[in-house]
Amino acid sequence: MGNYWWYITVLLKDGADGRYENEQILYSAAELSGSIGTEVQELPDGIRMRIYYHSGDEISSWRGKLLDAFEPWPGVKIEDMGKIENQQWSRQSEDAFPPLEVGRTLVVLAPWHKGRESSERVPIYINPGSAFGTGYHESTQAALELFERRIGKNGRAGRVADVGTGSGILSIAAFKLGAESILARDIDPTAVEEAKNNMKLNGILPAHSDKITIETGDLLQGIEGLFDLIFANILLEPLVSMLPSVPRVLAPGGIAVFSGITSREKAEFIAALSGTGLEITDQIEKEEWWSVAAQNPA
Repeated sequence: MGNYWWYITVLLKDGADGRYENEQILYSAAELSGSIGTEVQELPDGIRMRIYYHSGDEISSWRGKLLDAFEPWPGVKIEDMGKIENQQWSRQSEDAFPPLEVGRTLVVLAPWHKGRESSERVPIYINPGSAFGTGYHESTQAALELFERRIGKNGRAGRVADVGTGSGILSIAAFKLGAESILARDIDPTAVEEAKNNMKLNGILPAHSDKITIETGDLLQGIEGLFDLIFANILLEPLVSMLPSVPRVLAPGGIAVFSGITSREKAEFIAALSGTGLEITDQIEKEEWWSVAAQNPA
């Protein structure tokens, strides 16, 4: 990785959704695309955001991911792209990622906060430069809370599959809350490596490699066996495409947690879910993001 970060500057003019909602759109898309941080400039007629990325991938790759994340909001325009020396950003990043309490029992921390967490919460250490899923995005928080509620009801995580694992945050939480085994996969090999690094940061690998499998893979393709819990914190299109395969790998009574869905996309996802036989048991809405837990009837 070079001694610099990529950046992409985007502009969203004020519209019907309002200034606050537009800012949340930009933050959400930045997180979904794998950003390591952002800077915001308030303009008289809109918002400009500079979005930062690791230099490990070409800037064209990050641009493609960002455009995919902005697909529901065609009003966003890319103004410029380039590179910036990373020393200045690395100094700022410690203040940009304070400890984040999630749900009743979890706290997400950057590695430099290690040792300062409350003993009353389960710590999840995530490198803020990781792939999608630092914990600061509403969809990730909602997925963690739905999982925490599930554990509170039946007392165990069982066998877990984490589809589109990103940073590995959901798998790490599952392990720390008692999962028997975990299969984490992502279509992006870079995300797989980031997940492994975060597993090491949390002391899960290599010590528990007999319980953890992290691999490159496309959604549920090629997965065999039954799982008690399936995580899928991705975008609407891949979520809908994988839905017909979920009953095949979700054990009777098992729960699938789907996240990464905007409130506007909620009805479309529910319509697609209705054809699978899965039954909604819980849901959370945070800002403009909606997440849902669905059970495979026993």
